[in-house]
Amino acid sequence: MLTAGKTLPTHAVCGRRAVRINAVAAPEKAGVLNVNRNENFGKLRAGYLFPEIARRRKAHQEKHPDAKIISLGIGDTTEPLPKYIAEAMAKAAAGLATREGYSGYGAEQGQGALREVVAGTFYSGLRTADEIFISDGSKCDIARIQMMFGSKPTVAVQDPSYPVYVDTSVMMGMTGDHNGTGFDGIEYMVCNPDNAFFPDLSKVRRTDIIFFCSPNNPTGAAATRAQLTELVNFARRNGSILVYDAAYALYISNTDCPKTIYEIPGAEEVAIETCSFSKYAGFTGVRLGWTVVPKALKYADGSPVHNDWNRVMTTCFNGASNIVQAGGLACLQPEGLREMFSMIAFYKENARILKDTFTEMDFKVYGGDDAPYIWVGFPGKPSWDVFAEILERCNIVTTPGSGFGPAGEGFVRASAFGSRENILEAVRRFKEAYGN
Repeated sequence: MLTAGKTLPTHAVCGRRAVRINAVAAPEKAGVLNVNRNENFGKLRAGYLFPEIARRRKAHQEKHPDAKIISLGIGDTTEPLPKYIAEAMAKAAAGLATREGYSGYGAEQGQGALREVVAGTFYSGLRTADEIFISDGSKCDIARIQMMFGSKPTVAVQDPSYPVYVDTSVMMGMTGDHNGTGFDGIEYMVCNPDNAFFPDLSKVRRTDIIFFCSPNNPTGAAATRAQLTELVNFARRNGSILVYDAAYALYISNTDCPKTIYEIPGAEEVAIETCSFSKYAGFTGVRLGWTVVPKALKYADGSPVHNDWNRVMTTCFNGASNIVQAGGLACLQPEGLREMFSMIAFYKENARILKDTFTEMDFKVYGGDDAPYIWVGFPGKPSWDVFAEILERCNIVTTPGSGFGPAGEGFVRASAFGSRENILEAVRRFKEAYGN
């Protein structure tokens, strides 16, 4: 009997002559398609960071079925939607059941009223409504921006930074293979305590695209006006496009840290800004954001980036949900703004509680003042080992710093998104496990 996967020497007798027969294993069954996989996906070393964390959390829960796990991992909001904002969406949804209130496809760029109020609220005197494109969130827009750029541009990212910038660059074919530390072809701009989490731009080589997030996810560091001026001037000298992620801008308390890149003179000629309602109004599941593409931003041949972005949005997107846009409009009314800032204040207080706790236990702690993230140092320890240790000892999920880039090794990120009850219980567990 021949067994697949093994080579078995046998002898058959044909007349008087012995014949040696080698049984060769059957090859793995191929699919029916004659289509090759996108080779760039093969470069990605593992699954996307947060699904991998979820997988490990599930395995821990199965091993310890009675454990009450607290998640300080993925930055997912936990508090109910503000009432005024939820009611606006409920009214819009109910209106769709009436002849007068029904609407179908809308403008792919977003409803005019919402574009106007976003421009007026966040970019008064800096940007105009027709430069605002409403979307289903920053993450999706980053992927669409990469599609617009194509596979040829070179890319620089903060290190550490939100994994989407690197992973989409790999998927698009902008990079080489993983070299054991990072991806060949990506310029990693190291941001660590030694440089106050702002890269030494004199050591950064010129790239076509620069991804920059402030306040930074995961370190929680917000760039100052002087630092952002340096960054904009660096982009201008090099003729680079700066993709500026301002998803946490409203968490900034430091008056020396701008809430939009367009506060910096000359940014309109080099910068795209993306932002979201996710962490402002609890819209992580509702999905609503925007991207700003100034008309002054032009490619080397003089063609406006704005025109290409408009083409991407009208070709690949049917516009954000009309119900959700009603919620966005409510967010930016006086009552909605009050509710939104109250939610932000709640999460900022969580961040303060966590930061104070780690500080009291003599950890090196960063972030938490202008962002909902706490960046905690565990020198000499691999981040995934620290993640596993905290999960095992405390039944708390954090995020390993190395998942955000090579410079994140030796850190974990703790998210302030959680109920106050869970934050206080997490503090109790941390003190029990790591307190003096």
